[in-house]
Amino acid sequence: MTAQLVDGKAFAVQLRSRVAGHVAWLKEEHRITPGLAVVLVGDDPASEVYVRNKGRQTIEAGMKGVEHKLPAETSQADLLALIEQLNSDPEIHGILIQLPLPKHLNADLVINAIDPAKDVDGFHILNVGLLGTGQNAMVPCTPLGCLMMLRGHLGDLSGLEAVVVGRSNIVGKPMAQLLLRDSCTVTIAHSHTRDLASICRRADILVAAVGRPEMIPGDWIKPGATVIDVGINRIARDGKQQLVGDVDFSSAVEVAGAITPVPGGVGPMTIACLLANSITACCRVHGLPAPEGLTL
Repeated sequence: MTAQLVDGKAFAVQLRSRVAGHVAWLKEEHRITPGLAVVLVGDDPASEVYVRNKGRQTIEAGMKGVEHKLPAETSQADLLALIEQLNSDPEIHGILIQLPLPKHLNADLVINAIDPAKDVDGFHILNVGLLGTGQNAMVPCTPLGCLMMLRGHLGDLSGLEAVVVGRSNIVGKPMAQLLLRDSCTVTIAHSHTRDLASICRRADILVAAVGRPEMIPGDWIKPGATVIDVGINRIARDGKQQLVGDVDFSSAVEVAGAITPVPGGVGPMTIACLLANSITACCRVHGLPAPEGLTL
């Protein structure tokens, strides 16, 4: 048995196409151009690549993309002043602060300064609370992309046993909330969980988001399970740098029913969902119905 690959690139292409169609509709019918502002502080190479990709895909979708690149020594006051400016700009519907921030900046304070209606990352404490209570939240992009792929591959998730390995505020916790909303039976596990292997083996849906390269081997996976590997880890192998997930792909692919590859699985969906969240934010602020297929 060899698992079916869940192709995140293909899912992302479809989602970006729906985003572009909705942008065109907003322009033609309402003369509204959705706007996304991305703020990058410092010169972290990985962050610069992400921001460049986000900017390119924003423009390709027909949206207004604004990038603010600030020096690493930017003060907290100056960053908060920029956020306040973007909060009050009617042409900006989504604001994203690229993480991680330099150590002298308080990330929680910065994120919670964003207007929750423009918080397209879904990290503001108000959106966290709304998601946890089943209300209309801005949903973090990576978990939203995972859920879309799970629904696309499995259809109805009701009653399935899901295990999320990882408890971060960015992926693990919101992923568990989304799976609960879709009526899964959910366990949140992590690196300190006792007998993690046996818990993983119960899962019909296994989401690996713990940030440890190839931590989960194939013999931890229930035969036929759907595995979503959120991990992106850079390791040295055979004298070369290689990207691997949190799941040992070579052994897992022989057991799972379906699995996301790394790279090419969850990653492409994250940026596509950022664009979708920006459209959702735009529609909500203008009193328009939430776009079908772009949100929960």
